[in-house]
Amino acid sequence: MPPQWTGSSPALLLSVDRDSGEHLRVQLERQLRHAIRTGRLGAGERLPSSRGLARELGLSRGLVQDCYAQLQAEGYLVTRVGSATRVAAGAHVPPAPAPRGRTAPRLIADFRHGVPDLGSFPLADWLWATREAARAMPTSDLDYGDPRGSSALREVVAGYLRRVRAAAADPERIVVCSGYAQGLGLTLRGLALAGVRVVAYEDPGGPATASAAAGAAGLTAVPVPVDEDGVDVRALDATGARAVIVTPAHQWPTGVVLAPERRIALIEWAMRRDAYVIEDDYDAEFRYDREPVGALQGLAADRVVSIGTVSKSLAPALRLGWILCPPALATSLAEAKLLSDRGSPTLDQLALARLIESGRHDRHLRRMRALYAARRTALVDALAAHAPEVRLTGLAAGFHAVLHLAPATDERSVVLAARERAVGLYGMSACRSDGSATPPRLVLGFGDVGERAIAEGIATVGDLLTGRAGQVLSDRP
Repeated sequence: MPPQWTGSSPALLLSVDRDSGEHLRVQLERQLRHAIRTGRLGAGERLPSSRGLARELGLSRGLVQDCYAQLQAEGYLVTRVGSATRVAAGAHVPPAPAPRGRTAPRLIADFRHGVPDLGSFPLADWLWATREAARAMPTSDLDYGDPRGSSALREVVAGYLRRVRAAAADPERIVVCSGYAQGLGLTLRGLALAGVRVVAYEDPGGPATASAAAGAAGLTAVPVPVDEDGVDVRALDATGARAVIVTPAHQWPTGVVLAPERRIALIEWAMRRDAYVIEDDYDAEFRYDREPVGALQGLAADRVVSIGTVSKSLAPALRLGWILCPPALATSLAEAKLLSDRGSPTLDQLALARLIESGRHDRHLRRMRALYAARRTALVDALAAHAPEVRLTGLAAGFHAVLHLAPATDERSVVLAARERAVGLYGMSACRSDGSATPPRLVLGFGDVGERAIAEGIATVGDLLTGRAGQVLSDRP
């Protein structure tokens, strides 16, 4: 559909060369034909008025009217009494479309992880918060402002983190960022300036994200194993790293909680090594049948960088997060943010601040906890009915779980076979530093899949999960 310009005559980039020897009307006709033939002006699109275009190009209005009349006669333009001149339908012949490959079937259920329920985004509350923020925003807030972010949001986030995460949060040490990826990148750049050369990350975890961010900052990334108590601090100590990326409240992707003794050992390691812990506090708001676990940052504010976002609590598209910095890194991270993009969008920051302080954010989280709890129950019930032999772990918080396949199962074959049945499954191998599919595990996200789809999806692939389709799988190349 062509743009429907309203109000004054739409602008159109054209030019004439008075020294070329070519008649001005011929130049204008040629440029307009080319713009229509190439699709620069689409069918039905409105052209500037003859008076407006003449004024813009310094031509007589009669010359422009003659040009439009000629192109109308050739079938390029249409004009109706009382209506603007527009590009005629069919004047532009689009190029033949490239051959299309096989269309992927629509999935019965897609258990992709890391995505919240996008349909439950509190749009009405967000629009209300945006209006309220815009109405109260002083004119000075339209300037570039503090690269650390809006002072209003930093005050609200600091209060929220103290209240909900037991963090030692000071608004002067918060840098607002565009989500976790930027937060991690800025942190690693700051650590590189502080002399850090090696950063460790949990394995399994997010090897691609950690390695890419470390490489961009000029650091070396090394994996450290995770067991049922969280990251192995002894193995970490042996790497020589002076920074480590961890998910202590709900380890990604295994779902284990960093044990109390490991928390203490990790802080002691950081102090002994003059090192830093980067805490990814990614989905701590969503817990079900366990007591809340406070942020690691609250135990050692001078050694822990805590990164949080609204990507899981609200939506990834907002691209809003924060870095709670140790005092020694606060200035360098603010400078890195300034060099990166001069600061995150102010109006969105003010809207988020208004959403949180109004209580609507807390109300949304309570609603989402109930929704995810119901989906978690639907997943457990579906597996009990169709794949009772398999074990499910990591369910105490968040909106993903880990399904343990039988040791002899080929993880990749299960994923491929499920996709042929229009069910999206995802293997743990993508979360391991070496890409190993042993032991075979699946990471089942249930954040953006409804209860009915969960039940239908598990029923469709139940035999794959239990190995009852083993003969089919063994025939795969």
